[in-house]
Amino acid sequence: MASELAGKVAFITGAARGVGRATAMIFAREGADVVLVDVATNIDGVPYSLATESQLRATAELCEAEGAAVEVVLADVRKQSDMGNAVHRAMKRFGQIDILVNNAGIAGPSGAIVHEVREDEWQLMLDINLTGAWRAIREIGPGMVERKSGSIINISSTAGVVAYRHFAGYVAAKHGLIGLTKAAALDYAPHRVRVNAICPGSIRDDFRVEGIMLSEIARALDVDQDEYESVFTQSQPNNELLAPVDVARAALWLASEQSVKMVGGVITLDGGFSIK
Repeated sequence: MASELAGKVAFITGAARGVGRATAMIFAREGADVVLVDVATNIDGVPYSLATESQLRATAELCEAEGAAVEVVLADVRKQSDMGNAVHRAMKRFGQIDILVNNAGIAGPSGAIVHEVREDEWQLMLDINLTGAWRAIREIGPGMVERKSGSIINISSTAGVVAYRHFAGYVAAKHGLIGLTKAAALDYAPHRVRVNAICPGSIRDDFRVEGIMLSEIARALDVDQDEYESVFTQSQPNNELLAPVDVARAALWLASEQSVKMVGGVITLDGGFSIK
């Protein structure tokens, strides 16, 4: 799909590493200019290290090497003012936003039975993984409606279609993101703005994009850090874990004109895990 996104501008949250970086790179390769958004600092209550500003800058350099113009914005999806500022900067630089990828998310705090989850832990999970996506849509949606064009891609999870023990907050947030996807799709369909979701399964940690999500999920489940990839692989019907680029390729299809009739869709990308 050569130059599938030529002339487009993509706004990607959680862009510093992992799926966010992989998506930014493939979008840049396909001709898009990119707005790279990440909090790029640790957040109180998240029990592992989040991405850094240097990792966000590294993503920018990789996208620039693909020929993209890049705007880097430090922003917290928990703050409407941050998202408003990020969109303002994007519009000032590029004049439009054609694609929104709501990728920012956390895997923990998790690992507790539902009644042991503290209220602050519950609120933190929903604030980032669900309400953060809504905040971005709230800022970017009006411009897409005005131009009668746009693609919004929400990165959910297999936890958006099935449940996992000891991950009540994460499961609730990711199920909620599917609901938001479908409701927003109905609202925006008359305006030719498409909203769809991707539900990835287990994504292997990939040093090339500095992704660490699977190891943190394993830690929450008390899975041995020396064996976690093989443990997760055993639950996959195709005996393979996803790579970040697999999710990025699905996002590319949803961002492109190839998926113009995809409205309110949910792509379950998990090697068959959720059909068991």
